[in-house]
Amino acid sequence: MSKVRTEDLLDQFKLELVAGEDGIHREIHTSDISRPGVEMTGYFKFYPKERLQLLGKTELSYFNELTKEQRQERAEKLCTDVTPGIVITRGMDIPAELHVAANEAGVPLMLSPHKTTRVISRLTNFLETKFAPFTAIHGVLVDIYGIGVLITGQSGVGKSETALELVKRGHRLVADDSVEIRQEDYDTLIGNSPPLIEHLLEIRGLGIINVMTLFGAGAVRSYKRITLVINLELWDKNKQYDRLGLEEETMKIMDVEVPKAIIPVRPGRNLAVIIEVAAMNFRLKRMGVNAAEEFSERLTNVIDSDQQKS
Repeated sequence: MSKVRTEDLLDQFKLELVAGEDGIHREIHTSDISRPGVEMTGYFKFYPKERLQLLGKTELSYFNELTKEQRQERAEKLCTDVTPGIVITRGMDIPAELHVAANEAGVPLMLSPHKTTRVISRLTNFLETKFAPFTAIHGVLVDIYGIGVLITGQSGVGKSETALELVKRGHRLVADDSVEIRQEDYDTLIGNSPPLIEHLLEIRGLGIINVMTLFGAGAVRSYKRITLVINLELWDKNKQYDRLGLEEETMKIMDVEVPKAIIPVRPGRNLAVIIEVAAMNFRLKRMGVNAAEEFSERLTNVIDSDQQKS
């Protein structure tokens, strides 16, 4: 999980730091954002002080109607030693009491010109992405016709060579060798490459090549949602492989079950074409077209027809 500090918000969202400069290095530990409306009335029993606080038009309008003593008291309670920051939206004027309390407690007081709902949405998306569960998998991630295909298999089975052939066929490389994966939602996995090896592909006997330099910027992507796993394994003559496609396997990555296909590898098989077709077939299935089920239905109809004739 990434560390997020208040100063990251200043850089990411171009917020104006108004007060509390001493606290810009404070860490944010949760993606939840608090709008302290009840706290403005003086009820701080359940005040989530560890969250980023956001004051919109409603909160500030109420705050400005309080007496000077009440405003001072509320401001001091809002600005605690663990509060990572307070964001004021719509570019509104900041009350003097809040300005003083933020400086004294070292709580960054930031100003945004945008509407409250937009600021909340963008901050929440940013923080949830940063705090998303994370893992890394040995494999190759390629964008094939808009489908994020994670190619796995034991070392030396031909994953990188297959990825190179897919890139030559017009598809886009996301990551080779190590794929960093974060779970951004209960059913969404986003994969990307570690910065050290981004856009690089390792081909045994040739070495490391830069895909973007060789094939252009259109041959790479920074990240892609993973929707299909292709596992390459050496052909085992004693193993029965699925020949119809009626059985659908899945691979669990963190909390998400991802559809998985096993492709046996042996000389003479064009893996790039097979994976390309697997991606297209997966798209068709999502559109409601399943060739295996259609064949099974045809076969059943033929058997039923023969039985009726006999």
